[in-house]
Amino acid sequence: MTEIINLRQARKQRARAEERSEATARAAKFGRSKAEKALEDAQAGKARAALDGHKIEGQGREPEGGEV
Repeated sequence: MTEIINLRQARKQRARAEERSEATARAAKFGRSKAEKALEDAQAGKARAALDGHKIEGQGREPEGGEV
């Protein structure tokens, strides 16, 4: 004897599975997790701070207004 299947539920399950597979493909193509974005931002901020800390004041062009 075969199992009785609710066609509405089967259709919804199939649609969910299809949406899940599409979402996975999009995430692999475009997405980064929130943690990865935060880590990259933190690393960029640290690098920018290190670079700013190594700047030598008074080097470069004089302002065009006259005195410094």
